[in-house]
Amino acid sequence: MSDAFHTPTSVDPRLLEVLVCPVTRGRLAYDRERQELVSKGAKLAYPIRDGVPIMLPEEARTLD
Repeated sequence: MSDAFHTPTSVDPRLLEVLVCPVTRGRLAYDRERQELVSKGAKLAYPIRDGVPIMLPEEARTLD
C-alpha cells in the first residue's frame, strides 16, 4: 500500500484480464509508470485513479 489511506500502487491483474477498450473492444496494455491503460487501436490512454481504471473515452488521453 502506498499511503495512509491505503491507496493501491497497482491494478489487480485479474481486473486487467477482463477489461477491454470501450471504443474498440480490444485489449489494453498497462502502463505502470503513467498509471494508464493503453488502447493502441483507439489511440487512447485511460487513467487509473486511486487504483480504479476510468474507462470513459472523454476522460482518456489521446495518444500521438
